[in-house]
Amino acid sequence: MDEDLFKTVEEVFNSATVSAVLELCRRKVIYELKGVISAGKESRVYWGKSFNNEDIAVKIYLTSTAEFRKSMVKYIMGDPRFKKIPKSTRKLVIMWASKEFRNLRLMYDAGITVPRPIAQYENILVMEFLGIDGVRAPLLKEVELDVEELRYVFKHLVDDIRRMYLYAGLVHGDLSEYNVMLYNGKPYIIDVSQAVKISHPNAYDLLIRDVSNLIRYFNGLGVNTPSLESMLNYITGKGSLEDLME
Repeated sequence: MDEDLFKTVEEVFNSATVSAVLELCRRKVIYELKGVISAGKESRVYWGKSFNNEDIAVKIYLTSTAEFRKSMVKYIMGDPRFKKIPKSTRKLVIMWASKEFRNLRLMYDAGITVPRPIAQYENILVMEFLGIDGVRAPLLKEVELDVEELRYVFKHLVDDIRRMYLYAGLVHGDLSEYNVMLYNGKPYIIDVSQAVKISHPNAYDLLIRDVSNLIRYFNGLGVNTPSLESMLNYITGKGSLEDLME
């Protein structure tokens, strides 16, 4: 089984990462890795199978690069869940993977439309696979929707951002049309590793950026969006949604 499991894993994965994957196999979380769904500078995401033959997404953060250390640190500093920033790049990446898993779990438990978190170990995050037969669901940026469909997606996202703020106590921090997938008729918020607690000193500025990104994108596609101020009031529980979409 091990030979089949690693036939698609590139040489960039060191022995520690391979050992971590094997440990998740031993724990009966991962049965098989099939192929790369997406690849970036920070991580690779694989389509996999669980021991129940369930499709899973396996996100493996690269530990051999220090390129994004500075960007990680600014989202961790000020987060009460993480008291000390490791000097080791590998340990910092493991903390980053843990942060994404914890953020996902908080969001999922609060009823936000995100991939269901399954497990995290070392630099590996396992979650629900959004797609069919190894083909990932499209990003919001990649689909063409009519205005009514866009209005539905917009309202769904605004409600999820509100739920994220009020019930999960988090701000996404990097929300855009590139971090939303459309699956089973719903917009799923993804890539939540940088999400911060609302107590973070930069949380409100990040919320403003997230909401401004939504306004920019949906306005550009013909959706008459509410003002930034009224949306922020609604999301933070200071205002009502009534009349926002008129």
